Amino acid sequence: MKKLIIILTLVIAAFFSVAYATTIKMGVSIDQVPKAFFGCWQVNAELQKTNNYSTFKPRSTDLWNLSRAGNVITLENPFTRAHAQVEIKHTEGNVIVFYKESTFDNKVLRDTVSIRLNGDTFGGYNDIVLETRSLHDGHILKKDTAKYLIKGKKLGGKSVLEK
Repeated sequence: MKKLIIILTLVIAAFFSVAYATTIKMGVSIDQVPKAFFGCWQVNAELQKTNNYSTFKPRSTDLWNLSRAGNVITLENPFTRAHAQVEIKHTEGNVIVFYKESTFDNKVLRDTVSIRLNGDTFGGYNDIVLETRSLHDGHILKKDTAKYLIKGKKLGGKSVLEK
């Protein structure tokens, strides 16, 4: 009986230590995001590669308003009225990797953005996956991908709630 209790205790301890380690490793604290990330940015994008040139523009210019309220980061584009919550995947110094996903009609759009902040500018990449799904059963009918070189210039501001 004593051996059973010891084994059970070790199994439970091992489970919690693995779960704890996974949480620490996988989670990125929002406080690790540099304050310079927040504000209004002019973002220029140039298509580097794609599997569907008719779907993706060769160049674009957008406005990104990046703000934080509590533990939520939001990216908004006032011209297109796009609005999405952003998930931070990784931060290390001035390097930030974030992800957003949106669904419309029978399409799922996934953006993974990797940037390096340098004062009032940034440079990096936006990897895009656009899946077209069957309305009948949801399986993927078509998967278009693109990689954009992006450059940002800060126009002003910071998170409204930042002190």
